[in-house]
Amino acid sequence: MDAALLLALGLLAQSLCPSAGVPRLRQPRTLYPWRRAPTLGRVRRAWVIPPISVSENHKRLPFPLVQIKSDKQQLGSVIYSIQGPGVDEEPRGVFSIDKFTGKVSLNAMLDREKTDRFRLRAFALDLGGSTLEEPTDLEIVVVDQNDNRPVFRQEVFTGRVLEGAVPGTYVTRAEATDADDPETDNAALRYSILEQGGPQLFSIDPLTGEIRTVQVGLDREVVAVYNLTLQVADMSGDGLTATASAIITLEDINDNAPEFTGDQFFMEAAEAVSGVDVGRLEVEDRDLPGSPNWAARFTILEGDPDGQFTIRTDPRTNEGVLSVVKPLDYESRERYDLKVAVQNEAPLQAAAPRAERGQARVSVQVRDVNEAPVFQENPLRTSLAEGAAPGTPVATFSARDPDTQQPQRLSYSKDYDPEDWLQVDGATGQVQTQRVLSPASPFLKDGWYRAIILARDDAFPPSTATGTLSIEILEVNDHAPELSPPWGSLCSTPDRGSGLLLGATDEDLPPHGAPFHFQLSPRVPELARNWSLSQVNVSHARLRPRLRVPEGLHRLSLLLQDSGQPPQQREQPLNVTVCRCGQDGACLPGAAALRAGGAGISLGALVIMLASVILLLLLALLVALLARFRQQSWDKRLLHGLQDDLRDNILNYDEQGGGEEDQDAYDMDQLRHPAELAALGAPLGRPPLRRDAPFGRARPQGLEAADSDPSVPPYDTALIYDYEGDGSVAGTLSSILSSLDDEDQDYSCLREWGPRFSRLADLYGPP
Repeated sequence: MDAALLLALGLLAQSLCPSAGVPRLRQPRTLYPWRRAPTLGRVRRAWVIPPISVSENHKRLPFPLVQIKSDKQQLGSVIYSIQGPGVDEEPRGVFSIDKFTGKVSLNAMLDREKTDRFRLRAFALDLGGSTLEEPTDLEIVVVDQNDNRPVFRQEVFTGRVLEGAVPGTYVTRAEATDADDPETDNAALRYSILEQGGPQLFSIDPLTGEIRTVQVGLDREVVAVYNLTLQVADMSGDGLTATASAIITLEDINDNAPEFTGDQFFMEAAEAVSGVDVGRLEVEDRDLPGSPNWAARFTILEGDPDGQFTIRTDPRTNEGVLSVVKPLDYESRERYDLKVAVQNEAPLQAAAPRAERGQARVSVQVRDVNEAPVFQENPLRTSLAEGAAPGTPVATFSARDPDTQQPQRLSYSKDYDPEDWLQVDGATGQVQTQRVLSPASPFLKDGWYRAIILARDDAFPPSTATGTLSIEILEVNDHAPELSPPWGSLCSTPDRGSGLLLGATDEDLPPHGAPFHFQLSPRVPELARNWSLSQVNVSHARLRPRLRVPEGLHRLSLLLQDSGQPPQQREQPLNVTVCRCGQDGACLPGAAALRAGGAGISLGALVIMLASVILLLLLALLVALLARFRQQSWDKRLLHGLQDDLRDNILNYDEQGGGEEDQDAYDMDQLRHPAELAALGAPLGRPPLRRDAPFGRARPQGLEAADSDPSVPPYDTALIYDYEGDGSVAGTLSSILSSLDDEDQDYSCLREWGPRFSRLADLYGPP
């Protein structure tokens, strides 16, 4: 007989049975829902177990859930087991089964918010471990309980709405969540406002949480911020609750016009100044400070036809600052009565009440001060011809004193006159020259000379005005044009070359310069027969021969005239070198030398060159005479010294010392008797050094030793400062050229020169 699977479902009894006065659990029922009537064919059967519901947070544990049975074996012959989450998978140990009876029990509290259902697998085996039935699913559903309070998404909700908004205007929305089953009333939330802190101006939708205005009367100037206490409750408003805050800020609109704090304001302003503040105009505005609805804008309606005043707004205090933009004149007007108005930068709301003090009167009293003199024309421009003589009037640079009610006397002086060219009359301001201004002055810029004149009154303290005097120096035609250059070359035949291009320059400025007029000198009529002169442009002309002219230097005379008024002209020489030219119009090589020898040398240049040569010759002659005179004087001094005392020293001007008192410089005995000193044979010790010889070299003995030393000149030598050649008819007095043997030199001729040279002949000649 086929085995049938029996399923016993045990339901959790929430009520207690009053047996013997002790509460106990109700035993689960045993059901056999799979028993079927016998059929003809063989049918595969399986367990079909409906979901089992169990409430979360069940505290009486263990709690029987269900009992499963198989009818294939007798009780005690079947082994039952379950697998899955809550059994052998995390969370482990939540469910268990009695392996012999098949009773499934709950061993731990369930939390639907963590796990809302468990899917297990049930197995039935015989005692040998063989499968009796196919495994089947066992689903356990956790039934929700209201064990979670609703939670607002944030503790404070914020919203903004314009003041004066109409009822029903959306402000903000409050949101909350509930962890319980959303399909049950445990998560059915309802919103409400517990407190508004005043009139009921806001409402909240219980289902959506939207907050809106419910009536008129929102005025930011009365209440700027509203703090609402919100509540949310589950179980459709009857369950667990939570609270939060909603801060609603009213945004400002321009529903309040600015007003002056007074009907009239009194101020004082000094004359002759601008850019100064006179006073402040106070206003009041109830709108939000710093916003365009609060910022004031001022307008002068009356009393300022010339625009001498302006009003700006102080952004920090919202006050109007009245200032002077054009200097006031006490002598013209002593007082100003202004009518001013104020309004906001933003337009006023149509429903806003009009301001009672939107306009005010401002009285400004002008204070008289000592004003500086005023030049009638500043800067003053005038002109003067160049080279104006001292004392030439330039202009009268006068000023006036605007203080008509305080008569004062003005004085004038110079403040800037870099060339000290001008002189100013201190009483009248008349300016005249006191010297001639140089056209090359560095302070003459583009033909203009600038000076600064001061005008000062005699008030206390005095006021000074500064005036600029600009003088245009008019160009005078005082220079004639000049050829540039006054020489040149051209071909000897008219058909060769392009002629000679002549240019001119003029030191005068336009219009006294070009165009220049070139003309052959009328004083020499034959020039026009041989030469032609044609104008090229305003500053150049071209010279050509009319017929063949001889080669060589030709001196022409040209008349140049400028375009000044009156015109200046000058007759100038022109040196023209005429050469033989080839087919290309260029001078041939032979003619080039001729041209180089004569071209470009004027008569004046030749005179200068000749004068220079003569001057050089005179200087050379003068130097020669001076040298001869000095040589004669030296010879006389030398002979006089030899006649007086042969011990006198030859002075060496390279050193400090010497003379008759110095007996250590030279040993004259060696020159007098060299043979006697050599015959004595006595040791001389360390010989003194020669002053004109290198250090460390011993002094040679006698004239022979001195003449034999090639490193230094002998004692009686004349220093040679420059080589001037040889071939002189006079003999030398030096012993440089003497040999070692004195017999080669004849000194006997010295006796013929007179008694002074006889001593020398005795010293150096034969005995």
